[in-house]
Amino acid sequence: MTLTHVARLAGVSVATASKALNGKKEVAPGTRLRVMQAANQLSFLPNVLARSLISGRTGTIGLLTDELAGRFSMPILLGAENALASEQLSVLLCDARGDAIRRQHYIRTLLSRQVDGFIIVGDSNDLRPSLTRDIPVPVVYVYGQSTAPEDLSVLADDEGGGRLAMEHLVALRRRHIAHITGPHTYRAARDRVVGLEAVLAEAGLRLVGEPQYGEWSQRWGWHATSMLITAHPEIDAIFCGNDQIAVGAAQLLREQGRRIPDDVAIVGYDNWEALAADCRPPLTTVDLNLEQLGATAVTHLFAALDGGTASGIIRQPCRLVVRDSTGPLPNGN
Repeated sequence: MTLTHVARLAGVSVATASKALNGKKEVAPGTRLRVMQAANQLSFLPNVLARSLISGRTGTIGLLTDELAGRFSMPILLGAENALASEQLSVLLCDARGDAIRRQHYIRTLLSRQVDGFIIVGDSNDLRPSLTRDIPVPVVYVYGQSTAPEDLSVLADDEGGGRLAMEHLVALRRRHIAHITGPHTYRAARDRVVGLEAVLAEAGLRLVGEPQYGEWSQRWGWHATSMLITAHPEIDAIFCGNDQIAVGAAQLLREQGRRIPDDVAIVGYDNWEALAADCRPPLTTVDLNLEQLGATAVTHLFAALDGGTASGIIRQPCRLVVRDSTGPLPNGN
């Protein structure tokens, strides 16, 4: 079946049928519906190659990641893929696995397939070297800030996430709050401290002790909580830099007979549901909205494909997921 058959069945010209199938605004809604019904009835599929020759686009996007098996990459890629599919675009996915040679190979491969643009997913929510000079089509970076200021990077708002967690604890009348997080070298860890300290200052409070920088691990959460509780037994809340740390903190508190949340409330970060929902008790945590992060990157890539020029950093808000590890401070405490 060809476009001519569709036009004949719908009772319109070939040009009108083409405009209707390509979503052109000058076609009346009733005519568009008639053409679409005719195309469905005839099982008509447009010639993608011909369409690309006319439009100058192939309708394909390259998704390049460094850690496909990582917990953060997959939700971002799913969000991007869903947004691209809704626009009837195809996705070519490549996993460089952190290898620079493999990464350059995939860039050349995707360019040889004439992709219309790139979405590059970082392996951590931190700075990454810019690849834009090697790519002659629009590029958007997501979950990893490009080192080049002229690039566009879409990131989770970690400072805002730190504020969310601390505002929640302060609203629950917690006044002796500690913070355990990952390595100081991580931008995200430092940004969260900026956010939480701003909330404490607004409430006339100070963090108990210094921020405890260490590993992104359950073991570090257990060890740091042990040190903090020994030095500061008055602690009534702990904000943890990720859910693994929070699970370790909860384990130590249970071992010491501290009730969660009555004695000590705990907030995690990332909303890793496999951990957060199974924690004892289930963990209140900050969700990075990773799928929405991927969809937002697609939106800005579309704008770039349409001739828009954007650069800098877009920080997407996080959200707080409240479970049983937090609650109001009991009366009398």
